[in-house]
Amino acid sequence: MTLDALDARLLLLLTDAPRLGVLECARRLGVARGTVQARLDRLTSAGVLTGFPPELDLAAVGYGLTAFAVLEIAQGHRGEVAAALAAIDEVCEVHATTGQGDLFVRVVARSNDDLQRVIDEVVGVPGVRRTATSIALSTPVPPRVRPLLERIAGR
Repeated sequence: MTLDALDARLLLLLTDAPRLGVLECARRLGVARGTVQARLDRLTSAGVLTGFPPELDLAAVGYGLTAFAVLEIAQGHRGEVAAALAAIDEVCEVHATTGQGDLFVRVVARSNDDLQRVIDEVVGVPGVRRTATSIALSTPVPPRVRPLLERIAGR
């Protein structure tokens, strides 16, 4: 699906203020309420807009340590390994990758000792052959989509 400038402007608006209603979005964009609703419906059905989750500071809720693990897994076991990783609460993301490892996993923990517990759980997943873990010291560029939306919006 290709986004046009109005789609991008709408998504930028919702990125900045995800709790805005359709009517307020329409007012700020200078279009009809029905136009905004139709765009949201189309973006949702196309899988572009997947939800409005709250953005959390995990450190503020006790998970101040973020780490990334590169996993090498047994051939043909990606689905089973991914399902087992999804059952570990501290696993935030899993990406299938090319290169040295097969899966790139973002985990959070409360402390170094807690990270050891989480990594032990990850290593204990059947099909995981080897891991290499790095602790994040800071996040100079957090996850973002704004620059892409601004380019599409023509800003």
